[in-house]
Amino acid sequence: MDKPVSQQKLKTEGLEDTLTREGFVARSVQRLVDGAEKLNLRHSAVGNPPVFPTDAFPWAREVEAEWRLIREELDKVLVRKGELPAFHEISSEVRSISSDQNWKTFFLCGYGIKSEEAIRQCPETWRILQKIPGLKSAMFSIFEPGKHLPPHRGPYNGVLRFHLGLIVPDQPDKVGIRVDDQTCHWEEGKALIFDDAYEHEAWNHSNEVRVVLFVDFEKPLTFPASLTNKAVLNLAVFTPFIREGYKAHKAWEKLFYGEGTKHR
Repeated sequence: MDKPVSQQKLKTEGLEDTLTREGFVARSVQRLVDGAEKLNLRHSAVGNPPVFPTDAFPWAREVEAEWRLIREELDKVLVRKGELPAFHEISSEVRSISSDQNWKTFFLCGYGIKSEEAIRQCPETWRILQKIPGLKSAMFSIFEPGKHLPPHRGPYNGVLRFHLGLIVPDQPDKVGIRVDDQTCHWEEGKALIFDDAYEHEAWNHSNEVRVVLFVDFEKPLTFPASLTNKAVLNLAVFTPFIREGYKAHKAWEKLFYGEGTKHR
């Protein structure tokens, strides 16, 4: 008679099977992303520079024109700045480049998830954000005095990043961002659009707070990259990174707004 298989052996084999499946899925997703990135470079409708001229995106001027409405809503948010979460407390992905309390965030939306409470608090900002085609994520990004993000790259080249200066210390020698080999400076009411797949770093070495509206949007692409890129971006909501961030932010919102907060 065969000896019964121990429960411990079954558990071990089950864990190995799970890890094998997860590894296969992870490798498959990575191959999809790698292939999509190559397509994105070949089929970009706007080229592939590190930093883009603002007029390459006509909607950017429309957003700039209404920046003071966004600033007014930001000022109300900043009344409770000390209660806002550090970015790494919401997004585990950034812990390798930031683990202190000097990079705070106020999240509006990200890859299929919206904060209804934040949108309710900033309705004009949300209305203006709808001008951005392919909007994927949006938040207020707050650098406390002395903050410096070391050189890093974004995980995927299918999005571009839009910064709108909202509170910018008038010290360009102490406040700025480098993208590849270009050093740029934020200006209040002005857009800065760049490709975060290039190495970049940012700093606020002044003694004042710096705040930008931080947005990721779909990179304009031609067929077939336009289709594969949408597929990759639509899968993001199912990744552990996004799901963990959703749970962390929802827990923070319960403390900030009280029970009964909503996400969609």
